[in-house]
Amino acid sequence: MNEQVSGTGPTRVLVIDDSNTIRRSAEIFLKQGGHEVALAEDGFDALAKLGDFHPDLVFCDILMPRLDGYQTCAIIKRNPEFSGVPVIMLSSKDGLFDKARGRMVGSQDYLTKPFTKDQLLQAVLQHTP
Repeated sequence: MNEQVSGTGPTRVLVIDDSNTIRRSAEIFLKQGGHEVALAEDGFDALAKLGDFHPDLVFCDILMPRLDGYQTCAIIKRNPEFSGVPVIMLSSKDGLFDKARGRMVGSQDYLTKPFTKDQLLQAVLQHTP
């Protein structure tokens, strides 16, 4: 395993969302912000990419088929190698219950969809060194 040295190069961001539109928007915004991006369409896809990509930050949709965002976040946080990686939940609902449940599984923040380029880039700045 090669350890990634923080503070060198672009921030590596993994975006997990079952909506192609959301994934593509996030990818465009993040690349315009100078970040490296990997995309996953669901939790299983994301877990398969985690080890290869070693993200500095994860954006994770809540409502996804097969493995939802809460389950995906909990699995990432239980893995010692990735437990320190900030996870930001994405949802089209702006509910207190969703935010609280996200915190319970270890997410650092919550972004309501549709998000703007500024909101996305601000979240990256806020949650990465």
